[in-house]
Amino acid sequence: MPQPPLPTEHDDPVNAAILAVSEDLVQGFQPRPFDAIAERCEMPVETVMERIRAMLEAGVIRRVRQTLLANKLAEGALVAWRVDADKLDAAFEFMSREDPFSGHVVVRSTDRAIQGSDYKLWTTLKVPQGRSLEEHADVLKRITGADDYLLMPAKGIFALGVGHVRRKSMEPGARADEPAKMMKVSPATLDKREWAVLLALKEELAADEIVRDPWSRRAAAVGMSGEEFAEVASGLDAKRVIGRFSTFLEHVKPSQAGRRVTRFNGLFHWRVPKGMEERAGGEVGRHYIMTHCYWREGGPRFGDVNIMGVVHGTEKDRVLEHKAAIDAHLREVGIPVDYTNVFWGGRSEIKPSEISPAVFEHWHRQYAAEG
Repeated sequence: MPQPPLPTEHDDPVNAAILAVSEDLVQGFQPRPFDAIAERCEMPVETVMERIRAMLEAGVIRRVRQTLLANKLAEGALVAWRVDADKLDAAFEFMSREDPFSGHVVVRSTDRAIQGSDYKLWTTLKVPQGRSLEEHADVLKRITGADDYLLMPAKGIFALGVGHVRRKSMEPGARADEPAKMMKVSPATLDKREWAVLLALKEELAADEIVRDPWSRRAAAVGMSGEEFAEVASGLDAKRVIGRFSTFLEHVKPSQAGRRVTRFNGLFHWRVPKGMEERAGGEVGRHYIMTHCYWREGGPRFGDVNIMGVVHGTEKDRVLEHKAAIDAHLREVGIPVDYTNVFWGGRSEIKPSEISPAVFEHWHRQYAAEG
């Protein structure tokens, strides 16, 4: 008698328990990442693997991959683009489909006209070490016909994760006992062997690679034994260039059954007095609801804001309740907020940013020729 199909929705109790761990709680390089997930879930590893495989094949999980701390490996920035309305869709399509160095590509709007609300397209941009963000952005500006752009590199990072399933039930104001520590943006130097392992690690896993030892195939592809591959990967972890092993949910588009992981995401901006950025970022970043929190300079086009962060939720009012709780906390700890606003996410595509120098050179040769 055939077995019934496995549940694949994110809110199935077994799947939710797995996702609460697998989205963003497995840090660093893990030789057997699914065992690490299973241990924290207190489930058999076979159950974890078959459920993740089923959700991936159903499109509920968008990708399974080892993330990298790209701030250590590439030049990066959040970019706000001012694009005429009649060019916006084409610009979105080009950056999401044709530019491997643009990661998050999001159309954002505001509830009222505010400083910077004419910058509708927001992307993350990374280029290999030693290459120019401005050079790449200028080419994108020429191709898409954008009127203007602003690069906002991170000066400090306070929160960097996903975890949409476990954040669904968080109460506004829930936070860690201590402020978040600021991660400084500083490049790491890698040798040829380390780059080979790193580039092999970062590619997303296919369904047939969701096995207890997912790295043996990758090791063979770069001419290494499994032991050597793991040794180099552990060294990269020690250099703090390895992020988390993560299952990324399709959190914007509905599943086949019409269920969404989130419906709203707010990019919050705060302006705090000069000299208080690190302290303010630590207080914002300690709130568990924050998936991202950075010290970035918005400049006069965005009201000189300097702390930015993202919160996701299924209800807009609930997202605003989280922001109100953070605002109140900043007041309570004596950090003045001179100005604040919210940019709401709409249409979006999210993909890993490429960091390969060879791909960068090829891309620029291609579009220089077309230009």
